Amino acid sequence: MKNQTIGVAVIGTGFGQKVHIPGLQAHHKTEVLAVYNPDYEKAKSIALSHNIPHAYNTIEEIIDLPEVTAVTISTPPFLHYEMAKKVLSARKHLLLEKPTTLKAEEAQELYAIATTNKCLATMDFEFRYVPAWQLFAEILADGYVGDKRLIKIDWLASSRAHSSRPWNWYSQKDKGGGALGAIASHTFDYVSWLFGSAKRLWGQLNTSIKTRPDPATGDELKPVDADDTCNIMLELKDGTPCQICISSVTYQGRGHWVEVYGSKGTLIIGSNNQKDYVHGFKVWGSQNGETLREINIPERLDFPKVYSDGRIAPFIRVVDNWVQGIETGKSVVPSLREGVYSQLLMDLTHESNLTGTWVNVPDLNKFVENSREVP
Repeated sequence: MKNQTIGVAVIGTGFGQKVHIPGLQAHHKTEVLAVYNPDYEKAKSIALSHNIPHAYNTIEEIIDLPEVTAVTISTPPFLHYEMAKKVLSARKHLLLEKPTTLKAEEAQELYAIATTNKCLATMDFEFRYVPAWQLFAEILADGYVGDKRLIKIDWLASSRAHSSRPWNWYSQKDKGGGALGAIASHTFDYVSWLFGSAKRLWGQLNTSIKTRPDPATGDELKPVDADDTCNIMLELKDGTPCQICISSVTYQGRGHWVEVYGSKGTLIIGSNNQKDYVHGFKVWGSQNGETLREINIPERLDFPKVYSDGRIAPFIRVVDNWVQGIETGKSVVPSLREGVYSQLLMDLTHESNLTGTWVNVPDLNKFVENSREVP
């Protein structure tokens, strides 16, 4: 396998067409051999425009192709579980978009199937691969802030701030829509990556825009029950409080910021770029009460190439990590294991929102490894 190109099929042609296809075609070890869309004519058109040899409108046809050894899935969340289950059951390697599934038990089952069938499964948690975030992680690990006193996260976007934004699956809680799944899924992953596991959680979910026009019915207003604003408190295992405020409906929102305050100093990463959630991050630090200063990102962390769509460069790094795992047969991080944990914290946020109480977070190892038996 080491010197061969890996044949990949792309399932999902929204984000898949914007990011997955160009990213996979740019990587020297992957070749896009097939594309899926439920509308066969659309699948054929996309395949033709991207020079992809096969187009299908069933998952079965995709996974029956012997030359396809790996699959990416970037469909809406409510389709992830069934699609990923078919892919992993066919012993194909998997790259899955977030949120992982609709509930943690489904994610656990996928993790179990991947483990049993020795499939290399990874999640597209892009922030782990962005240069500024990698620098931020390195400085934190070096003990720059000392003992952590407070972590504050704001991710305030305006992408859905206008009430004319159309009604679709994103507006529906039972389809996996909302800011929790779209945005907090990333946040829960990088909190675990950067700061460790959570001990308990409190969450409040709000829906500010309660109706949106449905283009399929002549712009008839339809009810929205998916959240657009999330306020979450975590108590980490080491006792550090972590405040998270996320919204997709904030006009001129400040963007995406993570602030860490400790006994030795302060470390901040942030970007006010509303058009591209990857481009624009900078890192600032201060120790012993001195003025905050920007910390330059070293060239060794730079992307070899950047794209007008900022999501493509980190996605290529996700693919690179995945390919190395496929070639060596060694599991990668983030895997579906991290996907299970992110999903668990989303489920617990829903539980806390319903009960109005703090909820305890199970131990990561015990919960993730407690998967269903796979025949």
